[in-house]
Formats: sequence, structure tokens, C-alpha cells
Amino acid sequence: MARKRFAVDEATSEKVRYLAGLGVAQDDIARIIGCAPKTLRKRLRSELDRGVAEANATVSGHLLAAAKAGNVTAQIFWLKTRAHWREKTAPDGPVSGGDAWPTSPAVLVLPDNSRDPELTQVLRDAQEKYFARKPGWQPRNSGLDRRGDRCRSKLL
Repeated sequence: MARKRFAVDEATSEKVRYLAGLGVAQDDIARIIGCAPKTLRKRLRSELDRGVAEANATVSGHLLAAAKAGNVTAQIFWLKTRAHWREKTAPDGPVSGGDAWPTSPAVLVLPDNSRDPELTQVLRDAQEKYFARKPGWQPRNSGLDRRGDRCRSKLL
């Protein structure tokens, strides 16, 4: 025996729109109005979507009003979600647009003429300290490439 056909009337449509706007799960709305969840989604899709959209519009309006009234938390939230502001620290390297250190290798020529070994060691230590802050940098004499893999030339 077939099921009784689910009849959609104005009161049911309004109830679905209201419940969807409150954030009630679709399975629960289907139980409340007495139909299967699949039937609810098939026959009352526009009411489900409209209820959620109206609720979002109402909350968004209240958030904007709070932000305009001076609520700093609301202002920050609005800017992060709507204006795509992000909390980032300033980059440690050069400004993009030029030769950036992650994409172009930096070469530092040290005076290694055996005339002043103390100066040579101080400059090498300074170079190690400077480049140690750069992501993915390994000292040349470590036998490792930039990814941390052993270099073939150092193994042979």
C-alpha cells in the first residue's frame, strides 16, 4: 500500500521557513511537519533556503549595527569575515616584487685568502647566524640540500 501524499500548504511552508531560520536540522524539521527528509528537501527547498538566508540577513544586520555603535569585537569580526582582514606578522625577508630570498639564492663572498683567518671565521659565523633565520636554509658544508636530503657529491 502506498503512502499518503504529503500536502504542502501555506502554514507548512511558513513553519519550515521559520524553523530553518532558527537553525533546526532538516531531519528534525521533517519529523516536526510529518514527512521524510528527502520529501522535505524536494518539495520545500526554497523555504529551507529562504529561512536560512533571512536569518543570516537579520544577524548580519544586528552585527553591523553593533559594529557601527562602537562594539570593537563586532568591528574586528566584521573586518575579518567580510573585508578579509588577517592577523599576520610582517615578513622577515625582503618586500615582494624584487629578488626575494626564498626564490633566488644569496651568495656572500668571504675573504678567504688565509691572510686573516680570525676575520674569515667571524664573517662565516655571521653568515651562518643570518641565514639560519631563513626557512629551508642549510649550511653549504653540511652535506644536505635545501630540503634536508643528503647531497650526492658529499656522499661520494
